[in-house]
Amino acid sequence: MKQKEIQIPFCNNCAVNTNSVFKHLSSDEIEIINFEKDFKQYKRGDVLYSEGSRISGFFCINKGIIKVFKTGIDGKEQIIRFARPGDIIAYRSVLSNEPACTSAKAIEDAGVCFIPAHILTDFVKENSMFSMEVMKLTCHELGEANEYITDIAQKTVRERLAEVLLNLINDFGLDSDNYLRITLTREELANIVGTATESVIRLLSEFKSDKLIELSGRKIKILNRKSLEKISNVFS
Repeated sequence: MKQKEIQIPFCNNCAVNTNSVFKHLSSDEIEIINFEKDFKQYKRGDVLYSEGSRISGFFCINKGIIKVFKTGIDGKEQIIRFARPGDIIAYRSVLSNEPACTSAKAIEDAGVCFIPAHILTDFVKENSMFSMEVMKLTCHELGEANEYITDIAQKTVRERLAEVLLNLINDFGLDSDNYLRITLTREELANIVGTATESVIRLLSEFKSDKLIELSGRKIKILNRKSLEKISNVFS
């Protein structure tokens, strides 16, 4: 049976359409990436890289969703963030010349460009606008990490789950029937909230009983966003 030919995406339109860090690159710099990158397709559950490994480049998401996570001593995952089209991951390990501090896995079928490390370091040195975009991205991720640490210390699991649902709405949106446009297992939700899977299952059931959400397998329908905001104390 003839295999389907993989269509390699070009960065020229992608960088602008996704508002990525590459948006300030010159046409010559974009062409360098197009020439040197390697495009790969991943199925749900495929691992892009593992914590502690040495990576010879970084990744730019073309399609699909990638979860970035750390693994505790008990093997439990702590999801740091989700990477979507236009996002780059593993760039900090490249810039610091250190082993990967996280792991990355596809949570749905994805297409990802792997870009050699020297391109990132060269562009940071030579293109001040690109360097500023990378700096802004790093600061944004650091800010998210600080917020998460504060939430873990000061919020209940119920409050954190409500906040996670709101963040998923903001990041991925809702379809025409008010279902989240991302589907996660109960374990993955627990790994974002930072609690046991059993606790998330119980709280989702409570939210359903309180008419805040509806559940259909992995799909979550948002019924009362205002109440979720009140529970989460996001705007208090």
